[in-house]
Amino acid sequence: MGGHECYHCKQWVEEGEPHDCWTTTEAALTADLSEDLRDAWERLREAATEFGDQRVYASHRSIMFSRGSCYCFVRPKRTFLELNVFLGRTVDAPQVRRVDRVSKAKLRHTIPIRHRDEVEPPVTDWLAEAYALSGGPAASRAAATRA
Repeated sequence: MGGHECYHCKQWVEEGEPHDCWTTTEAALTADLSEDLRDAWERLREAATEFGDQRVYASHRSIMFSRGSCYCFVRPKRTFLELNVFLGRTVDAPQVRRVDRVSKAKLRHTIPIRHRDEVEPPVTDWLAEAYALSGGPAASRAAATRA
């Protein structure tokens, strides 16, 4: 009987058996969060979805927030939520742990969130700025047409 070991999760998969270890859900990623982190996650999701039409989906170990392009994502960790926000400028603030240039126009700001009370201005202002910068599908098509 044939089979193989999945290169990603190292699980043995019998021949013909369906296997998709990359499939994940928002619920699966947030299932093991402490009460404080769950409250912070719910507040963060609520704040981000209030901006308007967007897609929220799980991808590998992250929960992505996307409009025309991904404007932020959250990686749930054991003791904090790692919020990554894409902005067109560098923000120098105590909340920001790290800034990395990811393209000519965007910088990724990494912000650890440990409690619901941390999801307030200026963090929510940065999320709104990133949402506006990401543009919608119509804005993306218009930009491509201009180019």
